[in-house]
Amino acid sequence: MPGRYLGLRGNALLRAAVMLVVCPTFTCYGYNMSVAGGLLTLESFNTQFPRMQTINVPDDVKAANSLIQGTVIALYTVGGIFGALSCVYLGDLWGRRKVIFVTNFVTIIGAILMASSFQFAQFIVARLVLGLGIGGYVATVPVWQSEISPAHKRGSNVVTDGIFVGLGVTIALWIDLGFYFVKDNSVSWRFPLVFQVVMSMTAMVFITMLPESPRWLIKTGQVEKGREVLSALLDEDEHSAAVNESVTNIEASLAYCGSGRWTDMFKNGPNRIFHRAYLAATGQMFQQMCGVNLITYYATTIFEQYLHMDAVQSRILAAAMGLMQPFGGYLAYYTIDRLGRRPLMLWSAGAMAICMAGLAGCTDPVAADNTGALAMAVVFLYCFQFIFTVGYSGLTFLYAAEMAPLQVRAAVSAVSTATVWAFNFLLAEITPVGFDTIGSRYYIIFAVINAAIVPSVYFFFPETKGRSLEEIDEIFAQSKTIFDPPRVARAMQSRVVHIGETNSDAENTGSNDDVIKEEVKA
Repeated sequence: MPGRYLGLRGNALLRAAVMLVVCPTFTCYGYNMSVAGGLLTLESFNTQFPRMQTINVPDDVKAANSLIQGTVIALYTVGGIFGALSCVYLGDLWGRRKVIFVTNFVTIIGAILMASSFQFAQFIVARLVLGLGIGGYVATVPVWQSEISPAHKRGSNVVTDGIFVGLGVTIALWIDLGFYFVKDNSVSWRFPLVFQVVMSMTAMVFITMLPESPRWLIKTGQVEKGREVLSALLDEDEHSAAVNESVTNIEASLAYCGSGRWTDMFKNGPNRIFHRAYLAATGQMFQQMCGVNLITYYATTIFEQYLHMDAVQSRILAAAMGLMQPFGGYLAYYTIDRLGRRPLMLWSAGAMAICMAGLAGCTDPVAADNTGALAMAVVFLYCFQFIFTVGYSGLTFLYAAEMAPLQVRAAVSAVSTATVWAFNFLLAEITPVGFDTIGSRYYIIFAVINAAIVPSVYFFFPETKGRSLEEIDEIFAQSKTIFDPPRVARAMQSRVVHIGETNSDAENTGSNDDVIKEEVKA
């Protein structure tokens, strides 16, 4: 059907999915990570909501307002938790496209409520509604994206999520900077809060014109529709060998992985589903507990309140720092399917530990008047943002989708994304209090956590680059303990390389006997 899916097929269709749905949704997600933080020090915002003011107030008021500020900012993440968890049930009931459409609509309602707030209570409710919508599509878009991507492009396709998150962070900070100069007018904070409606509207419109996940279609018995989508994605005839093989593999995976009830993710069984759900959620926990959101949410506040820079300089540095995330995302895009998931996660965690330790030293009160130390603190902040995007921004969403078998992929993705929001809430809630009570030593906590992530990834997280979602099932089917998947993945990769080399030798010598024996043995 040439008119379907915007008239696109193959790589062009995949690119359209990325640019028309993935880009606006994850840009909006990143936008909301930092847009509110950049408004907290605006005079017009604090006039409207004085209970969140933490600058130029007495110490006893500052302590109480810091707690309120952290709670209100973090309520957005509470909505995100419930939005993500709703996809445990709705993800397979409605399908990927319908969930993405509805959650973007909820996001629009939340943004409008927030931007039109005159009462503190309305602002709080708006934060919850906004989080509900964004939590739902952040849990669903990576699953949809993974399920329409071929194995050799899945990593680079899904890791673009990190580029778009960084783009959203950057746009928010630059808009905050521009509207900082709109004095004595509430438009200085209302426009930044409502601007995101453009992104959600774009995704909501175009998701209706793009294909549903072929894996979800086949899972729900719509095999012919699934075949049609695979034909468009692979740019092959509906009954070609490639399409037939994909359908067969998906059906075999469904038959192998159990009933498909969401409660299956709490059972291990021969497919180690609970083990896989645990890894998916743990990777997402690492994404938050590395400390990125204490920097992203409160970038402007860190520069202005804790590095003692003026308001304009703080906003310029915070906005420029946001640019590090798109650059880091581009590096991840070109390395994720070459180097693999594990190397990026390992090296990034180690480097982030160094950055956090450096921040602790450079922002110590002893170094408060040392211009060189403060300059290095800025360098560490910039480096952290870049490194985070390389190893943890989009990668953990990709990894969570890869870990889950098709039967419970929506449920596992929902729970792992709820984990992101839960730890996001924790950091947003405690960061103002943490800085207020222990100051620069707050960074040491995250230096230690990042150092602990390194051995955790090394011993427990298998490599998945270049494997179809169905092949990843085999890694866990062959694993008997929590330590086995990395070893099994290495053995399977070595086997593939060895067979490939043997095939090459056989072609050179004209003999296929050894190849046949090796394949049978494998």
